[in-house]
Amino acid sequence: MRVLTGIQASGKLHIGNYFAAMKPMIELQESEELFTFIANYHSLTTSKDAKLLKELTLDAAIDYLALGIDPNRTTFWVQSDVPQVLELYWILSKFTPMGLLERAHSYKDKVAKGIPANHALFSYPVLMAADILLIDAQKIPVGKDQIQHVEITRDIATKFNNEYGEIFTLPEYIVKDEVATIPGIDGQKMSKSYDNAIDIFMESEKKLQKRCNKIISSSTPMGEPLEFNGCNIYNLASLFLDEDGKKELQDRYKSGKEGYGHFKKYLKELIWSEFEEAREKKAYYLEHLDEVKEILNDGANKMRKIADKKMTVVRDAVGIL
Repeated sequence: MRVLTGIQASGKLHIGNYFAAMKPMIELQESEELFTFIANYHSLTTSKDAKLLKELTLDAAIDYLALGIDPNRTTFWVQSDVPQVLELYWILSKFTPMGLLERAHSYKDKVAKGIPANHALFSYPVLMAADILLIDAQKIPVGKDQIQHVEITRDIATKFNNEYGEIFTLPEYIVKDEVATIPGIDGQKMSKSYDNAIDIFMESEKKLQKRCNKIISSSTPMGEPLEFNGCNIYNLASLFLDEDGKKELQDRYKSGKEGYGHFKKYLKELIWSEFEEAREKKAYYLEHLDEVKEILNDGANKMRKIADKKMTVVRDAVGIL
């Protein structure tokens, strides 16, 4: 089964990225044909600094490798190194009704949050469709907020196939319900755009603790039982725990012997311990940037061959010489 996923190069990776997309993706590479990319074209919808975008693209690649992406099992590349995706994006635009994009929840949500409305942001789902359809991806691991984009991809592919035959594979999304939406420090979906994220690679435990201390909690006084249901601290901590660990934490909440400060410290310890090995790998790749670039180049070469084969069929179908 061919599985595709990617992430924008728009900032430091946070634990929402990890649990909603990266951890499931890393697990999938053990059994599936996995393709993953750094979506730097998508990042242009919010990026204003060219130098920073280049740095963030390389940083994202390093982070992916540090967290467990294995280039021997996964095709791994930077989106802009495969220009065929923009050609397909334009062709697919012909098969994308305006109303389909106007109903996109993500676009309306981002504009409501203050992100400037422009064509790139509006047509984001079409570029995502091109990413998916270019390699005939069958499964797309996504967060709950991205389900609609996969459905839009299916709609576009269906319109194209109805006119030209069964050229594109219709993808299906994969969502783990328990991690479909990861809360940020304010309780909303964790996002770099909302400035409510907890980064995976914090510079120090002290800075990680400061970030955890900003998590919004109730005003229940010390000495009274705390409610874990709906608590942002508990919801984040539970991502790192098995069922026994969750039960133990729930009992601690109910005991009334600890306050939210204790649980924020506990969350910090969970996060710091979870990514200890990844921090060591990241330090290695930062000292071996040529190795990172070689991995990305190899992945792009493989992808361009796949893309050329698909675009030969697409161009012939629509009449492009």
